[in-house]
Amino acid sequence: MRFYYVQYFSVKINIQNISPFKENGIEYHADTCIPLVDAVSRNKIKFNALARHTYPGKRLTEDTIGLNSIGYWDANEPQDWGLDWHRNEGIEIHFLESGSMPYSQENQALELLPNNLTITRPWEVHKVGGPVIGMGKFYWIILDLDVRRPHQNWLWPDWIILAPKDLEKLTNILRQNEKFCWKADKRILDCFQRIGKAVDSDNEGSNASKIRLLVNDLLLFLLDLLAVEEVQLDEKLMNSSRSVHQFLKELDVNLSENWTVEKMAKSSGVGLTRFTFHCRQLTNLTPMKYLMLKRVEMSKKVLLEQPEMNISDVAYLCGFSTSQYFATMFKKQEKCTPVAYRKRAIRAT
Repeated sequence: MRFYYVQYFSVKINIQNISPFKENGIEYHADTCIPLVDAVSRNKIKFNALARHTYPGKRLTEDTIGLNSIGYWDANEPQDWGLDWHRNEGIEIHFLESGSMPYSQENQALELLPNNLTITRPWEVHKVGGPVIGMGKFYWIILDLDVRRPHQNWLWPDWIILAPKDLEKLTNILRQNEKFCWKADKRILDCFQRIGKAVDSDNEGSNASKIRLLVNDLLLFLLDLLAVEEVQLDEKLMNSSRSVHQFLKELDVNLSENWTVEKMAKSSGVGLTRFTFHCRQLTNLTPMKYLMLKRVEMSKKVLLEQPEMNISDVAYLCGFSTSQYFATMFKKQEKCTPVAYRKRAIRAT
């Protein structure tokens, strides 16, 4: 699956409302970095980047296809903003040169310190700030590897020139472990500083060759860093079961979609038979029975938290095609009608 974005051209112009894009029922929001853009407009922070899609910055050219954003910000006064939970459509490498910064990824939170480097895979949610970013100089690059789920094969841009064995080794290390924070060495610090200078002096792609070389240098230094750490690898982290498990977690916020088994399998990035198998393994239910279970669970919450909402609206909100079908499935699972369930709960309080 792929993300699609509406493009804008500079952090200096007004950002228009950008609607979320829905693919196979899963809703993706373009990472416009609006809090960052707002901070730049208020002169709260120094910022420079090269980017494509809705990422802020000067536009990247066709010479670096696969690179979606590269740049830095430099905050030398207290900040009042942060970047809330989000995913990127590529692998993101962050580096903090100075200062400190609250950072969270998946279910872990920490304080980034100077020379900390983080790696975010496309399926990993993360946020910068807790809730505000603090002060410091922060670099990043985002590379689109044409993957959205853990089991999918990584496709590096054709201008990445690491030897095939080295690139395979780097890929395996990044795919088969979940560690996300590392202590970088001086080579990585120097590389990011040179990246910042290349971004600053770029004029409509004039530094494209230099940036390509710097990204290759960074990946080579990163490979050395990870190899020295002797990371414990786990092949199970890149199997299709993990992708299905991730989809099932996301399903909770997309229950109103018109799901079929085929659409669920496609959104998981796996075949229909494999999706059905993994769903049974993970939930002990068929995909449609699991979907129905989650919809009824959602409806119970809505019935109690929004007592003014009528039953038909509850049904549609939770993904049921009609209120009659909702009542039938609700009674089958809860042994009472939605109306009776709501009344009983109100009496209990």
